[in-house]
Order: sequence, then structure tokens, then C-alpha cells
Amino acid sequence: SAMPSSDANTVPDTQLGLTDEEINLLRYHQTQAGSSSSRAASRASSQGRLLLDPSSLAALSRHLDRLMQQIQQRIEYLSQQSAVVTMEQHDRAGNLIDNADAEIARFHDIMQQIDELELDFDRIRHIRDIVRAYRQRVEELERELEHSSTSRRDRDAHHHRHGHGHSHRHEGSTSGRRHRH
Repeated sequence: SAMPSSDANTVPDTQLGLTDEEINLLRYHQTQAGSSSSRAASRASSQGRLLLDPSSLAALSRHLDRLMQQIQQRIEYLSQQSAVVTMEQHDRAGNLIDNADAEIARFHDIMQQIDELELDFDRIRHIRDIVRAYRQRVEELERELEHSSTSRRDRDAHHHRHGHGHSHRHEGSTSGRRHRH
């Protein structure tokens, strides 16, 4: 059972705007992404949730990018194979070769594999785009939090270091925020 605190850091994967196939792919690849939080990721995916912490999203994003490259390479390889097949249907004299039927069947098989890979590629890309969008949102939020807490820290440090009188001179620079007396 997940602790409620970790729930705040996840989103139901059914709310990501993915198809059922994409959701299943996402759940699978979350467990495959292998970040430091991969255990947490597999727990989240088994509960039908996507982890939203920056490192999990970054790892998942990288994993999906690699996957897309692999699919792309496989498509290129098969495309070359299909070109070879078509060239080999005729012998030098231009006659249809004996096993042309088998070659044609192989050609169709390759084409079907390419179609399936292209479908996979599109699904993975869609998932990756959504993961990236979440990652950007999370990183922006973190930056805002970071920014507001550092500016607060600086003011406090200032205040303690120099006592009252001194910190007033810098007041203008902190966008008109006034110390409470």
C-alpha cells in the first residue's frame, strides 16, 4: 500500500489522454526505465499511476527516447531488407526466380513488421511527449518553489547578519517587500 504522501507525486495514468495500448506501454516502460526510483515506478505503474518527480520523469523520458531510436533503426534495417527482396525477385536474365513466391511472402511479412513498428513508434512518441510535458511542468514548479524559498532565505540571512538599520537600505531591491515590524 502506498503512503498518501507519495500519491501527491503521482497522477492517474488514465488521465494522461492515452489510448489503452499506450497506457499499457507506459506501465511497462515505467518499470523498464530503470532510474534510481524504478522500484517506486513499478509500484506506481502497478497502481495505474505515473510518478511525477523530476528524476523519474527524466529517466522515463530518456528511456522512451532510446526506445524510439531503436524502433527507428529497426525500421531502417527492415526497409533495406525489403529493398533487397524486391531486387532479388528476378534473375540476371530478368526471369522471375524460382522461389519468387517465398520472396514475395517475405516482402509482405517485412512490410507488416514495419507497419507494426511505425504504430509502436507513434504510440511511444505520444507517451514521450506527454511525459515531457509533465516533466516541464514539474521542473517549472520546482524552479518557482526554489526561487521563492531562496529569496526568502536571503532576506532572512540579510536581516540576521546586519540587524534592522542596515537591511532597510536593500529594501528597494527586493521588489518593494517590506519587513514587518
